[in-house]
Amino acid sequence: MNLSSVSTPDAQLDLRGTPCPINFVRTKLRLEKMSPGDLLEVWLDPGEPIEQVPDSLTMAGYQVEQITDCSEYFSLLVRCPAANK
Repeated sequence: MNLSSVSTPDAQLDLRGTPCPINFVRTKLRLEKMSPGDLLEVWLDPGEPIEQVPDSLTMAGYQVEQITDCSEYFSLLVRCPAANK
């Protein structure tokens, strides 16, 4: 996916230093408060967080649009589905 197809995030969540599965839970809770179609940017640590959270979000019905390696952390763009439940 190229950058031109991804819009500016509606919200941002910095979860660097947050262990699994707390980072997934916090991401999911934040997404549940957002409007359908909104885009959330999540910052995650390398290792287990970036390996686990995107897959868990996909299984929960969220669309992971982009993962960017920012050297010291990863930026994850997640889209709220049209129907959250």
